[in-house]
Amino acid sequence: MSRFGGIKRKVFARHSNPWSAWTRWASTPLVFVPVWNRRWSQAALVVAWMAVNPIVFPVPRHNRAWSTRAVLGEELWITERPRDKAMAVNAAASVAGVIALAAARKRRPAPAAVAIAAQMALTLGYWRLMAEYYERSQRDRDLSGK
Repeated sequence: MSRFGGIKRKVFARHSNPWSAWTRWASTPLVFVPVWNRRWSQAALVVAWMAVNPIVFPVPRHNRAWSTRAVLGEELWITERPRDKAMAVNAAASVAGVIALAAARKRRPAPAAVAIAAQMALTLGYWRLMAEYYERSQRDRDLSGK
């Protein structure tokens, strides 16, 4: 495993803690506050939080939590990069995020709120696909005996 691969593995191991996954998801609206307010100091705080969030929580003791399986599935998915439904859902979430940024920049509360809600909902759909991807990968690994 490359050095980057080892670092990525350690980050995902900690980020798979449900506290990390859910607090990061719940923090999504914070990303748009500095754009709305046009304050770089707020942006620095949000960036710092998003940077430390995946590493501040300990590795979970088990993988029974749905969010844990979703994050571990995402790690596998990023490595294998299949062209599947998850790629489309992830792209749609990104588009919703860009729309939310544009609405926040123009200080349009209703479109910003709708786009943020859409991004967060699409993220949950993506997580569902990632949890399923993880579970399939585990079943395939168990069946192959690896």
